[in-house]
Amino acid sequence: MKAILCTRPGTPDDLQFTDIPEPAAGPGEAVVKVAAAALNFFDTLIIADKYQVKPAYPFSPAAEFAGTIERLGAGVTGFAPGERVMGYMRYGAARERVAVKAAQLVTIPEGLDFDRAAGLSVIYGTTYYALKDRGHLKAGETLAVLGAAGGTGLSAVEIGKVMGARVIACASTDEKCDFARRHGADATINYTTQDLKAELKRLGGERGIDVIYDPIGGHYSEAALRALGWEGRFLVIGFAAGEIPKIPLNLALLKSCDIVGVQWGGFTEKFPEQHAENMKEIVRWVADGKLSVHVHAVYPLADTPRALKDIAARRVMGKAIIRP
Repeated sequence: MKAILCTRPGTPDDLQFTDIPEPAAGPGEAVVKVAAAALNFFDTLIIADKYQVKPAYPFSPAAEFAGTIERLGAGVTGFAPGERVMGYMRYGAARERVAVKAAQLVTIPEGLDFDRAAGLSVIYGTTYYALKDRGHLKAGETLAVLGAAGGTGLSAVEIGKVMGARVIACASTDEKCDFARRHGADATINYTTQDLKAELKRLGGERGIDVIYDPIGGHYSEAALRALGWEGRFLVIGFAAGEIPKIPLNLALLKSCDIVGVQWGGFTEKFPEQHAENMKEIVRWVADGKLSVHVHAVYPLADTPRALKDIAARRVMGKAIIRP
C-alpha cells in the first residue's frame, strides 16, 4: 500500500511517497481503510524533530483520519467491518490503511462526510477540552481567540459561540478576520495593523477578557494576557509563531488569573472515557449544523509535502485534508 514516510528529520520536501506492507489488526485493534486524513501545524514540527512527540523512523505524519473498518483484532467489541469511523493516533495516518486501537475510534453519523470527519478530532477535541475542562468557559463570558482563522483558532470561535460566549477573533490579516466573522465571531482584531492589547482592553470593557485561547505564542501572548480580566483564564494551546513566550508571573499575581496548560494528547490517554464523551458531543454539534469543520483544501496523498508547506506558510484557513 502507499504511504508518506518521514525517514529523517527534515522539511516537507524530504518526505517519501512509497510502498509499505499492509497492517495487521492486533488484539484490541482495528484496521481502517483511510478515506481522508487531516494535517495540523504540529506535523511540520514532528517531521523536523522539533515536537515533544518523537516517533521512531520511519513514520508517517497526520494524527487524525476517517475511513471504513476492514478488519478487527481479538477482543474488539462495539464495532463491525464496514463501519464508518474517525480516529486520532498522534501520527501515522498519511497512508492507505492504519492499524489503531479500537478505543480511539468514534462512529461517524450519517450526513458527515469523510473529509470533515477527518478534521474533527485534534482541533475540535483540543478546543472543547480547553474551553470546557480547563478554561471552564461560561455562557455570557468574553472569549478572545488568537490565530482565529487557522484550524485550531476557528474551532475555538465556533465552539465558543456554541457554549454561549461573546467571541473576539484575532488574526493577522483583514481577510482572516472577515473569515472568522463569517464563522460566528462577534468582533475582530487584526493584530498586524492594530495594537492587540489596546483593542482587547477596549472590547473587554471594565470587566476585561474572561478567557484567552492562544495557539500562537510569541510576543502576542503577553500582550493578550495584559488584557485579561480579574480571575481570567489564559489557555496555553501551542506556539505556531515559533517562539515560546516568557510570561512575567507578576501579571498572574496582579490579576489573580490562571495560566492554564492544555495538553489534549495526554488527556486522551489518561482519561479515554471523558475524551470519548467530549467527541460524542462534538459529533452531535456537527450533525446539528452548529460546527462547520471548514475544509480549506483537499490534496492527494502524494501531495502531502505541498499541504504541509501551505500550513507552514499560514495559507490554510480551516483544515488541510489529504486523500489516499
